[in-house]
This record gives sequence, C-alpha cells and structure tokens, in this order.
Amino acid sequence: MNFTAPLDTLHFRPMRLDDLPAVIALDQRSFSLPWPESSFKFEIESNELSRCWVVEIEASDGTPILVAMIVIWLIVDEAHVATIAVHPDHRRQKIAQRLLAHTLIDAYHTGAVKSVLEVRRGNEPAIRMYQRFGYREVGIRKRYYQDNGEDAVLMDLAPLDLEHMLSLQ
Repeated sequence: MNFTAPLDTLHFRPMRLDDLPAVIALDQRSFSLPWPESSFKFEIESNELSRCWVVEIEASDGTPILVAMIVIWLIVDEAHVATIAVHPDHRRQKIAQRLLAHTLIDAYHTGAVKSVLEVRRGNEPAIRMYQRFGYREVGIRKRYYQDNGEDAVLMDLAPLDLEHMLSLQ
C-alpha cells in the first residue's frame, strides 16, 4: 500500500468514535508508547479542550483510508499538540505538515495565539517540520519518555501567524 497520494486528494475531518480502530492501529505503528483506546475515546467524547482530526485518502475502489491523525488541546489561548502521526506508508509526503497547518488554523480561528509541543530529541524529521512552522526550542524535559528515558524538546510557536500557516497547508 505504499503509494504517493496527490495532496489535493487529502480529506481533513474531525475524528469520530468509529475511527478508533484505525487511529489505534496508526498510533501503535507510530509510537513505542501508544495511547490506550480509552484516551482517544475521552478526547473525542469528553474533553472540551480537545480538537481531534484525521486525514483520509481515497483508495482506488473509492474506500476512504485513514492515513494521519492529530490531537491538540486548546488551553486558554494556547494550542498544545498532544500527538500527531502519519501512517508509515504515507510519510514524507507533507501530510503531517498539512495536517498541523490545518489544525493550527482551526485553533487560531477559535482563539489560540500560540502553540507548544514536546518532541523526542532524536526525532529530527519532526523537529525540522516544526521549525518550518516557526517553532523554537525553549527547553528540555529530561528523561521525559518512559520507554527509554529519552529527553523531550519543548518547543513553542508564538505568535501563530495565519499567513505562514496558510502557506504550509
């Protein structure tokens, strides 16, 4: 299933409960510390601060295929990126960039003026993508990741620049 989807065929929509099997599978393929299903369910059903999005592409038979997801929390005027993942077969196609831009634009329109996130120190492709948005390193969370004790780089983006985010979409 490794193919390049034309970027104009990406469909962004809010995550739904019926997406959970695909979201859980994606999360497990993407992270050594995947979220439990109950966490995603809570984000969709109960967390008023949460914004959960997915990206779908259309298979040759017309069936939608979930290829990416993101969860952010809107805390006062801040968009905190909690998790973002793209299916391994669809990475390096700017899907994560487009999804993050889409989500930050949505957050901007609901009152966010800045964004923060943590990323594994060794995840250089993600760090480079965040830097394209203007995120900058503001600290290190020592031994943040429980699976291997890796540090997290704390990054922030202030202010959210609508024009720049539109250019990355």
